[in-house]
Amino acid sequence: MRGRAMRANLSFEQAPPISVPFRFFLLAPLFGIAAGVLLVLQGSEALASRWNPSTLALTHLFSVGFMLQAMCGALLQFVPVATGGNVRRPRLVANVAHPLLGLAAMVLITAFLAAQSQSWLFPLAGLLFALGLSLFIGNVGMALLQTPATGMTVQTLRLSLFGLVMTLLFGLLLVGMLGWQGRFIALTGWSLPRLVNTHAAWGLGGWALLLVMAVSYMVVPMFLLTPAYPARASRWLPLGLLAVLLVWSAVQFIDASLVPGGLAEAIVLPGLALAAGYALVTLWLQEKRRRRIVDPTFLFWRSAMLALLAILLSWLVLLAVPDLAQHPRSMVWLGVLAFHGVFVSVISGMLYKIVPFMIWLHLQKLDDLKTLPPNMKQMIPERRMRGQLAAHLLALALLLLAVLWPRFAPVAGGALALSFAWLEWNLLQALRIYVDFRREHVARAAGAIHSSN
Repeated sequence: MRGRAMRANLSFEQAPPISVPFRFFLLAPLFGIAAGVLLVLQGSEALASRWNPSTLALTHLFSVGFMLQAMCGALLQFVPVATGGNVRRPRLVANVAHPLLGLAAMVLITAFLAAQSQSWLFPLAGLLFALGLSLFIGNVGMALLQTPATGMTVQTLRLSLFGLVMTLLFGLLLVGMLGWQGRFIALTGWSLPRLVNTHAAWGLGGWALLLVMAVSYMVVPMFLLTPAYPARASRWLPLGLLAVLLVWSAVQFIDASLVPGGLAEAIVLPGLALAAGYALVTLWLQEKRRRRIVDPTFLFWRSAMLALLAILLSWLVLLAVPDLAQHPRSMVWLGVLAFHGVFVSVISGMLYKIVPFMIWLHLQKLDDLKTLPPNMKQMIPERRMRGQLAAHLLALALLLLAVLWPRFAPVAGGALALSFAWLEWNLLQALRIYVDFRREHVARAAGAIHSSN
């Protein structure tokens, strides 16, 4: 009954023009392809340490390239349809924010790769991000604040947008530090590693994971045909995660002499435990699904939740073996699990549901249809989804292998580029179906008008 009620409350009439989210979706995999190419060219250096310029460039190709593009596009579609929130002038928001965020990501990647000679690129990237995200956050945030909808989907969406604000603020401090390092450190007294850690924690936990939670409360029961998330879990998991982030962030900026040794690392553990709890609840719901079909979206979500559990287990191992935790590639291992294992998996699985549905919905709205639009399974055939899923999982396995044995890095980069190129091709083929059907419909309508005259 809950699943039917949610579907009944979807505001399809408020869906933005298809070009609004689609431009984000189509650009996102191109950053993933670039990440694979960078890994092929840089080889083991890109996975040697989280502090290497090529590693930082690779990290941000995932985060502000693939993830930010896909997540912003999804929100512009999800907020009006799922919450009834009125995102004002979505086409204008997309027309301005999309190129700003795409250009900002490219400038930031270039800045990392040329940091020694072009440090002025960091403040430029920060300015572009500030402009693009301020417009996006302002419009989407206002829609979420004004919507009459209630429930934990809306509440967690608001929390995730707060997480994006915090990520942006710490990111702007970082580009200021990298662009004017001496003056900035003298002014603030903050250390670069602590600021980086705080920025990363808010980006992964406060923005990305909270957004995944918010969306999953509606789409997992709807698309995977599971029971609804338990009320207590859906309420307390995101609130608990936010509380941990706030406490941990405060500890980062307290005088180190006043903080007991290992406190910051100890605070991370309940945050990862909450994330793992969310993964366990999602896996349990998958086992309770009404139809036992195992489609690619199901497998993408399952892979993401298992990767989330693997992050907690890896952290426990690092706590138990301090020498291993000091290894420069230990954090790279966690990064691979988080970026490619969790977030690329979830986003890819959702794109395979969102894109066909969007196309079908917009084709249904055409006036005087004489023929039915293709069904959603025809938009992106399952065999092509499964092929891309196999490439995605192969890339994940090779990336983890390359962290342990760096000579595999170029091979992992090739698999990564292939996986994202396959995703891009699948999305383009779905768009071609939309364009062809719409063109044929317009031609038939024009022919009918000509005949009547």
